[in-house]
Amino acid sequence: MSPRARSCVIALVLTASAAVVGAQTPELRWGGDAEGGAPFVEADPADPTRVIGFDVEVAALLAAELGRTPRFVQVGFTSLAAAAARGDFDIGLSGLEDLPGYRARLAVTVPYYAFREVLTVREVDALRYRSFEDLAGRRVATLGATLAHELLLEAQASHGVVPVTYEDDVHPYSDLALGRVDGVLLDAVLADRGVRRNPGLVNQDADMGVGHYVGLLHPDSTGLRDRVNDALLAAMRDGRLEGIFRRWDMWNDDQPRLYARLLAGEEVTTEAPQSDASSLSTGEAMRRYFPSLVRAAVITLVLSCLSMALAVLVGMAVAAGRVYGSPAVRVPLVGFVEVIRGTPLLLQLFVIYFGLAGVVQLPAFVAALVGLGINYAAYESEIYRGALEAVPAGQLEAARSLGFNEAQTLRFVRGPQAFRIALPPMTNDFVALLKDSSLVSVITVVELTKQTSIFAANIGSWLLPGAMCAAMYLVLSLPVAYGARRLEERLKA
Repeated sequence: MSPRARSCVIALVLTASAAVVGAQTPELRWGGDAEGGAPFVEADPADPTRVIGFDVEVAALLAAELGRTPRFVQVGFTSLAAAAARGDFDIGLSGLEDLPGYRARLAVTVPYYAFREVLTVREVDALRYRSFEDLAGRRVATLGATLAHELLLEAQASHGVVPVTYEDDVHPYSDLALGRVDGVLLDAVLADRGVRRNPGLVNQDADMGVGHYVGLLHPDSTGLRDRVNDALLAAMRDGRLEGIFRRWDMWNDDQPRLYARLLAGEEVTTEAPQSDASSLSTGEAMRRYFPSLVRAAVITLVLSCLSMALAVLVGMAVAAGRVYGSPAVRVPLVGFVEVIRGTPLLLQLFVIYFGLAGVVQLPAFVAALVGLGINYAAYESEIYRGALEAVPAGQLEAARSLGFNEAQTLRFVRGPQAFRIALPPMTNDFVALLKDSSLVSVITVVELTKQTSIFAANIGSWLLPGAMCAAMYLVLSLPVAYGARRLEERLKA
């Protein structure tokens, strides 16, 4: 065998051996949300393929103790508990808080970090808003699936505070700076970051509550949970956890007190408002949540109808301009249609509500109405343009020979025939818009799907809430489809 061939064989053997060794090293799949940002989990600015943060280091510590290789699994923050229940990863670590609902249906680790809930307000309101009592009737923002959200729900019942739930922890503080909400309640880590990013905000020092970060595992993973607990307690004892939190400038006097209690064998849990939703029977859950779902369905229907009306009006104007207008009119209209159709509705909603906030601060419902209406106007305009151009030329020539001008021809000849052609796709678009209205929850509108997700999170299951939500969407959409078919039959006759 030649030296070159011998080198190739050796390289292949070494590669195969490395692959076998890698295959024999089990992974610790840990779930987190990189959108949460530093210091929890974020993409490394130097290498976006990696993630960094204190939870990344905690996951690496646990993997080393368990003899595994850590592998990050991206999951949206509000979906981490549901993903843990499904077994999508071994453990969830992303600033997940110790909530009674989690302990009722998941395997939860010992706490590894203590935090304080902090109320953030505008500097000009620092003397006015210091407690929930001061915020009666005021809008207070928070993040879903947190202790702060549980506290705000309790404050809503006791003091009339109006909770506003966001999908992320960045926009609550930017909206507070803009005056869209009157306060933000989140943990101290997020509150400090929010104040640094938004001049003019201050954190109040009132005691709003204390919570803990924990890991979440599948309910059947109690064995792995116990091994993780042993690893966490060992890291508390020898100072490795302290080192992690000092590197991220998060160490404070609350941590030694927490660790001393845990190492002394004391069970530490978060004192939070306990919702009994997870223990409700099916009938009781339906009775309790059905009124809120009906209210959310009404919001969905009203929003969809108004948005569709706007889409029809704008779509008709755009279609008429493209059919009858001069080149100077048609070119910008074509640009409008292509830009709207070529960009995601979700992005358009973000731009209208958050991006334009420095110019015009639209209420959330109005921003949702404008976003949905303008988006569907682009599609409606193409339907109407195609319908207008589908009317036979002979019909138009006959109208002109009878002395009709363009407006009369459109009103009496072309328009009615085009409407009959456009009716089926218009109906289809309305049903699609009804479902797409679920996207407006990202700009804090609590419509049917968002209310359903709150329902599902509270009872720990999507089966019943999902079935109820689907039934309500059918109740909203089927009459429209039936009415459109009846109208189409009449037009044919």
